[in-house]
Amino acid sequence: MSFLRRDGDDLILDCHLQPKASRDEFAGLHGERLKIRLSAPPVDGKANTMLQAFLAASFAVAKSQVQLESGLQSRQKRVRIKNPGSIPAELQALLPAPL
Repeated sequence: MSFLRRDGDDLILDCHLQPKASRDEFAGLHGERLKIRLSAPPVDGKANTMLQAFLAASFAVAKSQVQLESGLQSRQKRVRIKNPGSIPAELQALLPAPL
């Protein structure tokens, strides 16, 4: 299983979130999930909002095209990215096979 997979035109991303980090970045793998560090605190949905904006910018889509499918109050999240414009090079390098 990969942390990133296709579902029609969409991508499903399984990630492990680290809130209150010093910067926003992809940080390799955490088990079978992609580790993402975000500077936002995990209160009042701030980390989820920042995750949505970070992924929208990374995949060249609007924020409305990034939907949190599971893990609203957990570090383990599943995100749907609708019709992504691109896949970041940092993630391509981590994939076992090209998407």
